[in-house]
Amino acid sequence: MGRTHIDFNVDLAQVFGAFKDEKEYMALDYVSSAYVSCGFHAGDPLSIREMLLRCKEKNICIGAHVGYNDLQGFGYRPIALSPGEIEAIVIYQIGALTSLAKSYSLTIENVRPHGALYRLCALDYDIALAVVSAIKKFDKWLSFTCLDNPVLDRVAAETGIVVNREVLLDKPYRADASVDWNSNSFLPDEISLNRVRTIMHSSQIKLPEGKFLPVNCDTLHFSIKNPTGINLLKSARELVEPTPVAYNRAELSGWV
Repeated sequence: MGRTHIDFNVDLAQVFGAFKDEKEYMALDYVSSAYVSCGFHAGDPLSIREMLLRCKEKNICIGAHVGYNDLQGFGYRPIALSPGEIEAIVIYQIGALTSLAKSYSLTIENVRPHGALYRLCALDYDIALAVVSAIKKFDKWLSFTCLDNPVLDRVAAETGIVVNREVLLDKPYRADASVDWNSNSFLPDEISLNRVRTIMHSSQIKLPEGKFLPVNCDTLHFSIKNPTGINLLKSARELVEPTPVAYNRAELSGWV
């Protein structure tokens, strides 16, 4: 039996100062959720504020996009931090975005790690636990968006945090359900669109060798760093109308 609900998400405000990317604003026409950078790996107060206001205009669900304090490396380089230090930087970033959002009557609903922090959350239980602990200390109602994997299962079971299980739509997967991070290329659009179809039809993705991999998926992540990312979003939107994960859960439970 096919599914009817899915969230489309994208990372935004990944700019700094004079370096802007108009594709970020274009993405808001097609997604249901946006993760806004908080100033550590990208973003500055003015660009963050502008993106929040654009999200408000388009009625897009807003999340915090947190990463290592690494503007020069765009947050792609891991930094050796203790669990307590990770907690502190995550709370700091959520707090900064929340303060700006509250100024415009907006609410932050979830948190997604970026770059090296995202990858490590899918591999290292202690790092994932530190990020989740920070989220729960800041606001127990926030949810956590990350790659569907055994580390996420373990952290969710231990902390009780609500998780949004994510599939990276345009990145290659291995047979063990891990992402092939060694590949810097994006999948061709037609393969990515077929991935949308198979997820919606049977909650599976097709691997390069032709086998199908079962996946738990609440949200599909699109990258506008992909040169065809906007076109991919537009084409995916023609296949399914996305809705935010919180709304999907409420509707499926009978609340709406």
